Amino acid sequence: METTTIQIDKALKEKLESIKLHQRETFNELISRVIDNDSLENASRESLIATVEVMSDPELMRSIAQSMEEIEKGDYGTSLDDFRKELGA
Repeated sequence: METTTIQIDKALKEKLESIKLHQRETFNELISRVIDNDSLENASRESLIATVEVMSDPELMRSIAQSMEEIEKGDYGTSLDDFRKELGA
């Protein structure tokens, strides 16, 4: 692994030291962990926003409910074979 040096002020270094999981955790490991956690939080946030958008659309929610009722009745819509025929595949 190729390494490099970065400059940070002492106050930031102290903050980084305070959030280490253990004394021997390297700054490389620490920074990677923080970035990975932030990415997961952003993904979760984006997923939550998408869910709220779907749930805020009454027409879409009615369509989902209708589809769920059809599935419960055993109506699974167009079969894959019929769909392929429609496409001419």
